[in-house]
Amino acid sequence: MNTLEKIKGGLVVSCQALPHEPMHSSFIMGRFARAAVEGGAVGIRANTREDIAEIKKNVSVPIIGIVKRDYPDCPVYITPTMKEIYELMEVGVEIIAIDATKRPRPNGQSLDDFVSEIRGAFDGLLMADVSDYEEAKKAHELGFDIISTTMRGYTDYTKGVKIPDFDLIERLVKDFPDTAIIAEGGIKCPEDLRLVMERGVHCAVVGGAITRPKGITEDFVAAIK
Repeated sequence: MNTLEKIKGGLVVSCQALPHEPMHSSFIMGRFARAAVEGGAVGIRANTREDIAEIKKNVSVPIIGIVKRDYPDCPVYITPTMKEIYELMEVGVEIIAIDATKRPRPNGQSLDDFVSEIRGAFDGLLMADVSDYEEAKKAHELGFDIISTTMRGYTDYTKGVKIPDFDLIERLVKDFPDTAIIAEGGIKCPEDLRLVMERGVHCAVVGGAITRPKGITEDFVAAIK
């Protein structure tokens, strides 16, 4: 069974914590991943070489690998350069996700050139994190194996859009039937997950609603204030 078949129709759990967050620890991310898989997750999305190495000690499901790194005067931070690609290749992920938005990239590199460079080095699956339809269309033209709605609502030109954006998800599934479409972003409860899966996506990614206890607590506290 190939990687796409392994995650088809299932839930991928994003296990991430940035340095400023209370759960920041490769050890903790490894345990989060184990708990997620024991709960039925078919894959894990994870950030950094160190976290992924620890996660791989705990689970054997496919991993969507990213490295978040800031570069000067550049809004793109999800796996922005070949440096991050090589770090992910070192730990052996099945899928690498990159920011595939139309925003400026480090050193002015075009998305076309970056994808070409990746394909010359990495023989796994390549996933495009996009924020709108035009970016998804471009990703499809560039031959990405997977297109995900990860960046919807996170770019300047999509801020304020309600997520999950069911209309966008439906359109991507309809217009790009030969590409795996993943729903990611804003899935806060089981009902949200059910609704996105009904749109025909390949699978869905849920992160904060499962693996960010600080944010979950804040939502509960806000409800009683």
